[in-house]
Amino acid sequence: MNLTIIGPGKMGRAIGTRAAAAGHSVTFIGRTPEHTQEAVKDVKSSAKKGADVSTATLENVNLGDIVVLALPYNTSKEVTKQLGNKLAGKIVVDIANPLNASFNDLATAPGFSSAEELAQISPEAKVVKAFNTVFAGTLRTGQVAGQPLDVWIAGDDADAKKKVAQLVTDAGMRPIDSGPLSRARQIEGMQFLHMVTQGTLGTNWGSAIKILS
Repeated sequence: MNLTIIGPGKMGRAIGTRAAAAGHSVTFIGRTPEHTQEAVKDVKSSAKKGADVSTATLENVNLGDIVVLALPYNTSKEVTKQLGNKLAGKIVVDIANPLNASFNDLATAPGFSSAEELAQISPEAKVVKAFNTVFAGTLRTGQVAGQPLDVWIAGDDADAKKKVAQLVTDAGMRPIDSGPLSRARQIEGMQFLHMVTQGTLGTNWGSAIKILS
């Protein structure tokens, strides 16, 4: 696969690392060339032979099979509007956790999610919620305590979910299909609880939500 990752921060680099290590090609887009080139250098060190890691800009990018919005909640909406029709038919992965300014609640309206907002902005895109339930540090290695990370996925397009699930599997983690895009509401709420209990857990953003049987 060819991934376009918009946002070369910690989460963008972690997703890029897992994807490139599995042999997928990654193109980073960032606000500054320096930051974007740092992400390329970082991810290339883990890339499988044949996996290309490069940079582009929003203006000249040839969007890949999967477009990952590795951006904060409000920024992801702004970029989705900016890309406009370029996202038509593309698989767009929303990883945002929509926290409010005080970080004590979700910023989305009751009964709604960040992913559904993006789907409204870009109705012709195939929006999939994924990767928001894992922290960057754990995602970098794909596991916690020797257990592969669980990655919850939600979306209305079955083929899009299947492709994102394949990416997760290739990266050594376990995809969990949670149903339609509306399930992003519960996925985002679950991770909000995970985030606000970091102080109680004392795990310093190194924990993971895992289903065991």
